[in-house]
Amino acid sequence: MLIKAIDIKEQTMRLTDFKALTFDCYGTLIDWESGMVEGLKPLTARVDRGLSRDDILQAHARHESSQQAWTPGKRYSELLSIVYKRLAEEWGVSSSLEECAAYGRSVKDWPAFPDSADALQYLKKHFRLVILSNVDNESFAGSNERLGVEFDAIYTAEDVGSYKPSDRNFDYMLDKLKAHGVEKQDILHTAESMFHDHVPGKRHGLASCWIYRRHDKDGFGATMNPGNLPDVNFRFNSMADLVKAHQQALRD
Repeated sequence: MLIKAIDIKEQTMRLTDFKALTFDCYGTLIDWESGMVEGLKPLTARVDRGLSRDDILQAHARHESSQQAWTPGKRYSELLSIVYKRLAEEWGVSSSLEECAAYGRSVKDWPAFPDSADALQYLKKHFRLVILSNVDNESFAGSNERLGVEFDAIYTAEDVGSYKPSDRNFDYMLDKLKAHGVEKQDILHTAESMFHDHVPGKRHGLASCWIYRRHDKDGFGATMNPGNLPDVNFRFNSMADLVKAHQQALRD
């Protein structure tokens, strides 16, 4: 079944109240699920039983989350290579070191959602834009070219030495932004993933904007089930809808 609409906090907040939007990138701005499925085709083509898109994504989520917990300091491109190997083992097929490495390098090829670049160009005129991402710097640089905007700050798992949903990643971001004059109450954390972003964001007292890219799909896709879903302050099904809501807020 589809995820039930979670509670939207009674709105005393307005989109115009914030100075900075802190973004998850993959799943929110970059269509990582399509990128994963495409990158895994050399492997899934050898599997002799039918694998649905969600079968692939859910298996990937399990192995990725586990590997991030076991090796939090490993660069994402290297971690993805291990995930590829673990998936091959689970599905009972062979994999080569080169295939594993190629999948690790594939992040730069993952497509942006069609509305991401235009939305970011608009939002850049009104907010500081910040990335808090679970990838390495080289991988994000490739994705940033697709997004076509200059972010005011970029914080990656490689910088922090851990992966979201670790509190370390949010503590790091908040510490660095405070040094630049951005306080917690100035931030709207904008993300798709409940597991990686909204649950830990709530622990840190961040206002939240859920970009519910999977609104027309079952389950959690390439992220783990977060358990109890937290309240959010804003919910939109796309970045384009966020832009429209901000434009309306300026008129109100």
